[in-house]
Amino acid sequence: MSLRTSAIYGALAVALYAAMAQAAPNQSPSQSPLDKPGRKDLVEPPANPPKPPRGDRVRNLDFLFGALKAAPDEASAKHIEDRIWALWLASGSDTCNLLMTRVKTAVDAEKYDLAIRLLDAIIEIRPQYVEAWNRRATIFFLKKDYASSLADLRQVLRREPRHFGALAGLGAILQDVGAEKDALDAYRRALALHPHLKSIPDKVKSLTQKVEGRDI
Repeated sequence: MSLRTSAIYGALAVALYAAMAQAAPNQSPSQSPLDKPGRKDLVEPPANPPKPPRGDRVRNLDFLFGALKAAPDEASAKHIEDRIWALWLASGSDTCNLLMTRVKTAVDAEKYDLAIRLLDAIIEIRPQYVEAWNRRATIFFLKKDYASSLADLRQVLRREPRHFGALAGLGAILQDVGAEKDALDAYRRALALHPHLKSIPDKVKSLTQKVEGRDI
């Protein structure tokens, strides 16, 4: 992660913890007056991602992110997004791939504790596997364990600063605890990487009006 990205992330982390600390004693983050978060707030991988493209992974990602930023419409962007997810989901380990399949089954059944235990094992086997950290951050988010989710998002963005899903998740956490200015910043960073990211443009528009008093 670049120094600039690290500094921005650090500022967002401070804002999150400050917002949580300032919450009323009898009010948990899940009791925020904002809409309660759920899977609708998340940017998740496709159910059936395509096979990852062959060749150098870094060069493939660089090319795909360039194409994503220049995509002319949502359909084109979605096609490119799915190819990026395919690269992120490729663990390089048959064991990890099998465990990730079981993670999906557990999450779909809302067996979050089981999913976390499976992801703990994956991360121990492949600590550089970005999507294991991201998936665990997602589950902590669904459990309203924002501190743990934030810690895992930090690991994701350290390894892949362009992870628009992690940035969108960070924005959702910050928005839910009332740190709307910092949430707006996180959403804008996600949108700069993926201009056609689902639901994020509407959130940026709404928060821009609330935070800056103007439309985008």
